[in-house]
Amino acid sequence: MNYISQLLKRCIYLFVLIVCNKVTKIVIVQFKRYGNYFYSCFIKTSLKKLDDGFLLEYPVILKGGKYIEIGKNFSSRSRLRIEAWDVFIGTHYCPRIIIGNNVIINFDCHIGAINLIQIGDNVLIGSRVLITDHSHGEISTQYLSEPPSKRPLYSKGAVIIEDNVWIGEGVVILANVRIGRNSIIGANSVVNKNIPANCVIGGIPSKIIKQL
Repeated sequence: MNYISQLLKRCIYLFVLIVCNKVTKIVIVQFKRYGNYFYSCFIKTSLKKLDDGFLLEYPVILKGGKYIEIGKNFSSRSRLRIEAWDVFIGTHYCPRIIIGNNVIINFDCHIGAINLIQIGDNVLIGSRVLITDHSHGEISTQYLSEPPSKRPLYSKGAVIIEDNVWIGEGVVILANVRIGRNSIIGANSVVNKNIPANCVIGGIPSKIIKQL
């Protein structure tokens, strides 16, 4: 009888432990969800435009929010770095970042503009993606005597990503590039030239693997 009583106590203790663990997980998930919602509302006040249905996970590194426009149903996982530089080392720029509807961005992405970066509707962006329309100095002997951090920012042209594009993990998209609608960019690719619509691309530098 004593053995049964001890076994029953252990079963009750185990049951309570499991229930408490599940409740704790639910509370943590809900706390994070509501925390990210209020954090997103705070970030919204710093942007030129952010439509309904947005969710940004903490933390976000934001610069030049007054030059950034984001459409409906935007979501980003944590550690998004989005920057529109209007002044750097005394040089002035006119940056714009325009993001369409239903865009999803994964962890650790960096979007940086001094010119124009435009991302269309229904674009899916994997983790650790860099999209930039500029570099630290024009690639010429004129700037070699200066350290990269002291060179004025230079843009060869805008970055345009059309609708329904899927960008894999670790991709780098450089300045003066247009990516056609429905294209798929393979993981770890470096895109330095225009990509037609309906293409699968990959490589360093990227090349067309298949046209759909």
